[in-house]
Amino acid sequence: MTMTAEPGTGTFTAAATPAAPMRPMTLPRPRGPVSEALIAQLTGPEHAPVGGLAVAATEGLAASAGLLLDDDLQLALFLMYELHYGGLEGVPDTWEWDPRLLAVRGPIEREFEDALRHAIPQPTATRDVPEALFALVAAADDGPGLSDFVEREATAEQVREILACRTIYTLKEADPHSWAIPRLHARAKSALVEIQADEYGGGRAERLHATIFAQALRGAGLDDRYGAYADHVPVEVYTSMNLMSLFGLHRRLRGAIVGHLAAYEMTSSLPCRAYANGLRRLGFGPEVTDYFDEHVEADAVHEQVAARDLAGSLAEDEPAVANDILFGAAACLAIDGRLWGGLRQRFERGESVLRGPLS
Repeated sequence: MTMTAEPGTGTFTAAATPAAPMRPMTLPRPRGPVSEALIAQLTGPEHAPVGGLAVAATEGLAASAGLLLDDDLQLALFLMYELHYGGLEGVPDTWEWDPRLLAVRGPIEREFEDALRHAIPQPTATRDVPEALFALVAAADDGPGLSDFVEREATAEQVREILACRTIYTLKEADPHSWAIPRLHARAKSALVEIQADEYGGGRAERLHATIFAQALRGAGLDDRYGAYADHVPVEVYTSMNLMSLFGLHRRLRGAIVGHLAAYEMTSSLPCRAYANGLRRLGFGPEVTDYFDEHVEADAVHEQVAARDLAGSLAEDEPAVANDILFGAAACLAIDGRLWGGLRQRFERGESVLRGPLS
């Protein structure tokens, strides 16, 4: 794919070449006994008993010092969720809805949700939900974050590490929130589809946000294959991704996935501007900055649509889910704040944020 300037605009767009289909993710290395047992189960005889996996999961939950930062359990949960997305290389698709695997996943999900609800204060919808969302976002903005660091201080190698960390979500950007579409109706459904249509390129395959992020990876000298950095990223990346999948895949949590998307869109535009500025400071070209430039304007519009038309309409139509909308937003802000803020802290200590060097 090449980048071309639209005449008279100076805006770069991807040339209209067919997008490659998303391939199943290559299985990463296990990070403990639960993910090891899961990978062995998924790659072994399809009808083999799952007793060993079930025991490993039970023991892993009992021994975990904190599920939100448990490398082994978060990776295992991520791999089970991945069966609902692009799949796993060498793993039969029939595992997606295998009741034996769902029975193993269920207790991990329950413990994960419990850990989230204990770690994140539960906001109460005592006011207009859109205004409450804006208040949550304002309260979470407690100073310079990772985007400010990229704009002013980051090295090119640190930027590449950040891009590698973003691959787990951004190469399938928007997919976790799309699970909510059939679970909403009327105004909320229409607002969500409006947002997602932009995320998926507005009918232009070459403008899929996942596609232009893959272009950014190639432009930065990184591997654009989905899962290429699965062994490199810290556990916080998987916790962030699993948060979205948990909310998106459970209809009872439809309010939470809407709140998550609202907070995500409300905190995207200005950081993306800072990322783009930092990339240009470091000499990266438009094939890399295009992804972030695209989000500056788009997410400024999405902010209002997500807060008012999506979350506000859902709260008006289904008041019972209003608290979950705010919980989903608070969870997004807390978990992603912990992820990206943690990366900045490690960089400032002179550390790599990855588990192994980039090739």
